[in-house]
Amino acid sequence: MTWRGTTTAQDRFFACLPYLLPLVEVSILGMFFAQRAGIGVFAQFPPLRIIPEFLAPVINLYAGFPFAGLIVFILLLTLVVQNTNISHFIRFNTMQAILLDIVLILGQIILDMVLVPALGTGLFVDTILNVVLLGILTAVGYALVQTIRGQYAEIPAISEAVYMRVR
Repeated sequence: MTWRGTTTAQDRFFACLPYLLPLVEVSILGMFFAQRAGIGVFAQFPPLRIIPEFLAPVINLYAGFPFAGLIVFILLLTLVVQNTNISHFIRFNTMQAILLDIVLILGQIILDMVLVPALGTGLFVDTILNVVLLGILTAVGYALVQTIRGQYAEIPAISEAVYMRVR
């Protein structure tokens, strides 16, 4: 659905870039749990290991810089989402990537502060971790395909929140 006008190849490229944020976060979280407890999506689904291998330079830069996630979040929100001079397509996809990252961070907080201390690292926690990581990977993959096609990715609940924020 391109009801806000046509999208150029340049718009599609710049609309895909913010999805690096949740991809990097998924990679870091997946590798962290795999190292800490021997569980995780990358340990159980070896073909997905291509994601952190491909993004290794970005992950190293991101993980090596304190508060990189917060800084990137604030910059994307203020310089892209709130800038009405940028096309709606780019702003929509940027806000959607930010919300996917927030969902991932909330899942990580629940895992770290509630589930792992209460239940340890077992099958239940491993399953919840995989659902969160695979859900984010699937949503990002879908959004990237739709963005490359020049269409708005409609992810239930998240896209509705994005439409309320980006006008």
